[in-house]
Amino acid sequence: MNDQVNDFLHYLVVERGLSQNTVTAYKRDLHSYTDYLVKQESLTSIKDVQRTHIISYLHDLQQKGKAATTLARNIASIRSFHQFLLREQAVDNDPSVHIETPKTERRLPKVLSTEEVERLLEAPDETSLIGIRDKAMLEVLYAAGLRVSELIQLNVNDVHLTMGFLRCMGKGNKERIIPLGKLAGDAVQRYIEKSRHRLLKRQHSEALFLNHHGKRLTRQGFWKILKGLAQKASIEKALTPHTLRHSFATHLLENGADLRAVQEMLGHADISTTQIYTHVTKTRLKDIYSQYHPRA
Repeated sequence: MNDQVNDFLHYLVVERGLSQNTVTAYKRDLHSYTDYLVKQESLTSIKDVQRTHIISYLHDLQQKGKAATTLARNIASIRSFHQFLLREQAVDNDPSVHIETPKTERRLPKVLSTEEVERLLEAPDETSLIGIRDKAMLEVLYAAGLRVSELIQLNVNDVHLTMGFLRCMGKGNKERIIPLGKLAGDAVQRYIEKSRHRLLKRQHSEALFLNHHGKRLTRQGFWKILKGLAQKASIEKALTPHTLRHSFATHLLENGADLRAVQEMLGHADISTTQIYTHVTKTRLKDIYSQYHPRA
């Protein structure tokens, strides 16, 4: 069964152009699924899979305490896999048809207030090379609403400071152009002039943001930096790199931005994904009303 899984993963990369993180998630789900079929159901061929086998696997996940969101993601992976096999005529039927996806509660993304964002952006020590870099990274992340993977993949020539925009490659290798505000542009300019060449240590790299070894910063590296700065800024909310992206979208909509424009800047393929932020703004308005209206 591993051969069929590998063929499917190759299709996701080459034909659908999905990101490495998405493909890795499919790989993890499908290897867990096929391991179960072999070890627990004693199947030797993917052609032998029946609807009851899939239901048994999902029940096994449920017994292990997996969340509804995890079950829904596994069903989506399994369904896509079997549909691919049917299109490729590797099997005669799709056993995943009519398997219901459990309903999941759509959680509203956590966002920072504008005051909390300000505290976070002021946290880096701008008297040090690393602090100048950290300030530039945070300013860009909040100003452009980037995913952390997009931030660390930025190259020097992706940022056009005189024109006031940056270019990034999003999910599925889709390029998008995003405006970059003056404060973020100034922070990047200062980083390039004062810090980057010294972090580079006479090496060559196209990467915009470098670690102290002169190499491209990693996701894990940025995550560690962000946690430290959040603590320094006395931010008690659970903070992830995506929190600034959520805050970017929410603050734009709160100040009257057009939903379609926000969708384009975020790089969402479907506007329904962007609409979640309208619910966030309504929730925040209700909280403010409840807190300050005398008859709330």
